[in-house]
Parts: sequence; C-alpha cells; structure tokens
Amino acid sequence: MGRLRQRARRTGALATAGFLLGAALAHAGQPLYRYTGPDGTVHFTNVPTDSRYERVFLTERGLQRDGIGRLRGRGRAPTHTGYDWLIARAANAYELDPALVKAVIAAESNFDPRATSRKGAQGLMQLMPHTARSVGVDDPYSPAQNVLGGARYLREMLDRFGDVTRAVAAYNAGPTAVERHDGIPPYTETREYVSRVLHYYRGYHRDFA
Repeated sequence: MGRLRQRARRTGALATAGFLLGAALAHAGQPLYRYTGPDGTVHFTNVPTDSRYERVFLTERGLQRDGIGRLRGRGRAPTHTGYDWLIARAANAYELDPALVKAVIAAESNFDPRATSRKGAQGLMQLMPHTARSVGVDDPYSPAQNVLGGARYLREMLDRFGDVTRAVAAYNAGPTAVERHDGIPPYTETREYVSRVLHYYRGYHRDFA
C-alpha cells in the first residue's frame, strides 16, 4: 500500500508539472495537446507525435479538451475580425452566410493561416490537398485562396445536402459518410465538430449584422 501511495504522489507531481508546462505553452500562444499514459502520467506537447494526443485549451477553469464539453454553459466563439472582409467577399461569391464561413474557420484553424493538421489539411479552412485542387486553390496557405476555396466547397456541401447541419458534417467527415449514415456520422470527432461550428455560427451573426 505504501508503494502505491508513493507512486500516486509521484504521478500526481508529474501531472502537476505537466500542467504548469502546458499552461505556459498555452499562455505563449502555442497549440497544446495532451495525452494520459497507462500509468496515469500526463504528457503535454505543442507538436503531437501520434493520434493519442488530443487538443486542449486553457480556460478560466483550467485546461479543457477541444470539443463539445468546451461549448456548454457560457463558452464563447473565438474573437477575431482580421479576416472578416475576406469572409464577407467569399460568402457573397457563393451565396453563403458569412457567419457560417467564419464559424468553420474558427473550428478548423482558429484563424491560423499556416495551420496544418496531422492528416494534411492546410490553411484557414483546412483544405485537404485533393479538395484544394478540386476548388481551384493553388496555394492553400494564401488566406484569400483558402477562404474562397473553402467557401466554394461548403457551398457544394450545402447544395448536396440541403441543410447546414449535414453540410457541416460533410465538410468534416466527407459527403460519402453523411450519405452512408443518412445524417451526422456516429463519429465523436464529427459530432463535436458540428456542435462547435453551430455554436460559433450563432455567435458570429453579430459580426456581420
């Protein structure tokens, strides 16, 4: 029993140290990822090395994972207006609500034009290379090209499915998955993504009023 307590104290100390390191990275503006090992040790990094890491955010309640849990209560959409003019232009070109385009950007990249996912999605609207090519994007890290291309793809999903919820699900999981499940696919990532986008969507209407 004494050994178990000693190990628990040691693991707790490591977790505390990891939390402080994670908080420092978050305060420095770095993306932050967390993984809890089999022995209870919590690992933090700003460069995830495998799929066990999950994105977390520093909030007034501490570190919380990226997803639906963050959206409950009084969670707010990220505040950013630097691309609003570009969003409005792309939304107008493809007859979209600019608040929806902005919500997708917030959920996809948190307004980072250089964002690159582990799966290879790139830029503000996280276009996969084959999607970028299909919508005429040569440079996915160009905010103008990426937002116009992402808006075009979102328009295609809206035309294909006829409602915002399924279109957003298709943007994340692909149209084939939405068709196969006749709605939002039963993937945790996609369900949380749709909830996040719709939450942000409601919050961004005031930015384009």
